[in-house]
Amino acid sequence: MRAASTILKEQIQYFYLIRRLSLYELKSSNNSNYLGMAWELINPAIQILIYWLVFGTLMRREPIQIAGQTIPFISWLMAGFFVWTFFYQSVIQGSKSIYTRLRILSKMSFPMSIIPSYVIFSEFYIHLMSMTVTFIVFIILRQPFSIYLLQLPYYMFAGLCLMFSISLVMSTLSTIIRDVHMLLNSVLRMLLYLSGVLWPISLLSNYPLLMKFMKVNPVYYLISGYRAAFFEQKWLFITEWKYTLAFWIIVGVLFLFGSKLHMKFRRHFIDYL
Repeated sequence: MRAASTILKEQIQYFYLIRRLSLYELKSSNNSNYLGMAWELINPAIQILIYWLVFGTLMRREPIQIAGQTIPFISWLMAGFFVWTFFYQSVIQGSKSIYTRLRILSKMSFPMSIIPSYVIFSEFYIHLMSMTVTFIVFIILRQPFSIYLLQLPYYMFAGLCLMFSISLVMSTLSTIIRDVHMLLNSVLRMLLYLSGVLWPISLLSNYPLLMKFMKVNPVYYLISGYRAAFFEQKWLFITEWKYTLAFWIIVGVLFLFGSKLHMKFRRHFIDYL
């Protein structure tokens, strides 16, 4: 618990620096592109169109039925895919954030635990832009909004906690063993098809045990939460409180383990250059 407390205090104490560095990270990563940060939206938009073409057109996916209303597949896909992109990029970039910056950051006087934080925050800004685009598209498509949209900030916060906890674990392991990052990349690509991003898990209604296992997946928890905020008429994190509890237990365990691991090895990170 002492390690977790230390990590938490560092995030609060250096929060201003985290925001400053995240903005710098966002600008510097797109500095050499003519379209700049626009590529952060163009890339996932192209992927959404490809998946819509394959699953929604060529495979003739039927519109999704949610809370008595028919949701076009493209709208349903957008509501979940931008969340997945946020998660994937945050975890991938967060997992390599320490070892790719060790030479520079070893000369600076701030704790290394904030490195995954500012990398994730830079992806969060992109996610906010993606959500803005989603709102505009939904308005054009005349998708009605409800008061349940107010649960969206909760799921954003939950996502940040999950991504930081995973990144804290993986950034430490990736610094010690570089192959961990490659393994993580492969696992996340597989997770895309196991988190209900591209298909509704209601298709598993004949397999109730498998369906319950899918719902415990923390990534599915986030994706279903975003879709509930846009399309459903309920406070999902309350009505599905058992999965909310399971989600925060998973996040808590990851954070405690990641904090312990990070504090144990961070004095020796420079040895792994």
